[in-house]
Amino acid sequence: MTPGPGLHRTPLPKGFLASGANCGVRKYRPDIGVIISEVDAVAAGVFTLNECKAAPVQHCAKVLPADNVRAIFTNSGQANAATGAEGFKRNQEVINATAEALKCTPEQVLIASTGVIGVQMHTDKIIPALPDLVERAQEHAESFALAILTTDLVPKTVTTAVKLSQGEIRITGICKGSGMIHPNMATMLGYILTDVKISKDVAHTVLKAATDVSFNMISVDGDSSTNDCCFLMANGESGVELKNDQDYNAFKKAVTEVMVYLAKSIAADGEGATKLIEVAIKGSPEEQLAKTAARGVTLSPLIKTAIHGEDPNWGRILARLGAEKVPAAALAQMDLTLQGIKLFTNGEPATFNKDEVRTLLKSANVKIEIDLKSGPHTATAWGCDLSKKYVDINTDYS
Repeated sequence: MTPGPGLHRTPLPKGFLASGANCGVRKYRPDIGVIISEVDAVAAGVFTLNECKAAPVQHCAKVLPADNVRAIFTNSGQANAATGAEGFKRNQEVINATAEALKCTPEQVLIASTGVIGVQMHTDKIIPALPDLVERAQEHAESFALAILTTDLVPKTVTTAVKLSQGEIRITGICKGSGMIHPNMATMLGYILTDVKISKDVAHTVLKAATDVSFNMISVDGDSSTNDCCFLMANGESGVELKNDQDYNAFKKAVTEVMVYLAKSIAADGEGATKLIEVAIKGSPEEQLAKTAARGVTLSPLIKTAIHGEDPNWGRILARLGAEKVPAAALAQMDLTLQGIKLFTNGEPATFNKDEVRTLLKSANVKIEIDLKSGPHTATAWGCDLSKKYVDINTDYS
């Protein structure tokens, strides 16, 4: 996989274009973006489980999956959540105007929003800027990736080429997310684009499975957003189909790898974060237990602050596992390893050099490994440390 940004310019799959521009909602950076397929594309989506769903989320959840999508418009600055009937009206006005600029029908346009909750979309600024936004669309991801950022420090893109039995396809991923990250499908938006030829049912199945082990396994602050969504668009422009199980499995694996890469990039860019935390659990008697326990460790403020302070306080991890209903029998025989050093083994404290572990915790990447020795199931979750800067960012956000 080739990551962006930096010196890498992230190419889009065949038949896709993207653009970002400033329409005046934000002062200094792009605030609207569009992804365009030059032909009708299959599209699927997964969305927040928060009961307070933003207008764009409710719209897209009704129309997906579909096989005739031409574009996804996104604005940053206003989430268009908790905005009442007027919010739905403005949502549709932007969809209609985007369709007009693209010379397609409104039914072919998807929409996503990110920003402050309870603020109406500035349609007076957005709509006049749409023709120019469409006109400047190019075959790479960067301008769109910049346009969707809120408190993110860096844009997040990645691309990969996959050889299948009929030829090569490309998969490009773009996402944003830094705060209000605790997806159940953070503010998190994800876009997976590919030129493979698939059905909308396959797109939905692959997207859902990949989401469950990627975006649904990250947490920054435990707050699920009103606007979380992730889209998979496939326009078939490579001419390559999934002809057999080997092709299907290779495609699914590549989509999952792209989404895991993006999920980790969100966790690493968490608001105020200085460290990416990876929690790997094995030996669980149940798959769901492994997932909830791993996510629980990444979510704990006590653990997050200990990692930030480079304190190998393994007792906090053990306590969190118990709170996540890991059986007492498993806790009584488990191993716990931090940065490759065993701190707890066979249910008892291990002897270790605390200064050595403190030094290892200075790394920007921290790994916690837990072996419950109670079954065949595994799970991995990602999060970040909790710093004083997180408070500063969220005090000033609105």
